[in-house]
Amino acid sequence: MPDGAILLLGGRSSRMGAAKADLDWHGTPLSAHMAGILRAAVDGPVVAVAQPDAPAPALPPGIELARDAAPDEGPLRGLEAGLAALVGRAERALVVAVDLPLLAPDLARGLLAALDDAHDAAVPVIGGRRQPLAAAYRVAILPAVRDLLERGERSVTALTEAVPTRLLDEVALRALPGVAAADPDLRSLTGANTPEEWARLSTGS
Repeated sequence: MPDGAILLLGGRSSRMGAAKADLDWHGTPLSAHMAGILRAAVDGPVVAVAQPDAPAPALPPGIELARDAAPDEGPLRGLEAGLAALVGRAERALVVAVDLPLLAPDLARGLLAALDDAHDAAVPVIGGRRQPLAAAYRVAILPAVRDLLERGERSVTALTEAVPTRLLDEVALRALPGVAAADPDLRSLTGANTPEEWARLSTGS
């Protein structure tokens, strides 16, 4: 069965002052740029997940759109929608937030390859912090996601504590096939939450 991918487009992003999915990445809407990266990284379906009331995002042809079941409940709710769309169509899914425009396809594929038989998630750890929105998951964890949501949990980090998770520090990430050459500084995992951070990211400064 092929690998799939889930692009979490996020919500209103009050700190950024605009929806991240609509930001301009060198002439291309960020949602379209990120969808293109994921399409290059996997051989199966790519699903973008948006808020239920959000305008249709800019996406390349062939990228599917799913909607959160409820608004403003965070990325765990988005993960639920994305996994549900992949049931029966993929065993593993790359899950990525929309604000990672430097994501290297080699690192994305490496995360999927790191998801061994003993684990349900493969999650980077940068500076001691888990990065669950740039990670690989088994589609079969959908019931665990729904259980957390039913208990009022909204954190994807909580999911990585509830299912068997392989944690990959900087050394382990660079050891993944192709990563040391494609992204030795692990800039793939650099995101932005404010206009100032976005300006630095988009200019490479």
